[in-house]
Amino acid sequence: MANIEKIAEELVGLTVLEVNELSNTLKEKYGIEPAAAAVAVAAPVAGAEQTAPEEAVKSEYDVILKDPGSQKVAVIKAVKEITNLGLGEAKALVDTAPKPILEKVKTEEAEAAKKKLEEAGATVDLN
Repeated sequence: MANIEKIAEELVGLTVLEVNELSNTLKEKYGIEPAAAAVAVAAPVAGAEQTAPEEAVKSEYDVILKDPGSQKVAVIKAVKEITNLGLGEAKALVDTAPKPILEKVKTEEAEAAKKKLEEAGATVDLN
């Protein structure tokens, strides 16, 4: 039998991109729709942020979409490209801003995502 606590620990540590990859695998290989997979994985991630100790020097950031701005279509395309989400999922993410686009990514990846989103017309914050 699977060790549920070990599985939960692994899910909590997933990045947004890894959650997306897991979602695609569950859909393609097992016929589980991505919305159900996202709910199952997103819940532990939200709780993990509350218990994470603060680091003296940050090496990982969350990319937060504060406002899509007036060029919403361009921002949706940028979010789609950055996260590898489908068009509908990327649109839903942009429509519900402020929202994290990427979580716990390395500084370089966070800065590149921020630059791409700002070039598309969005307001972005790194936390």
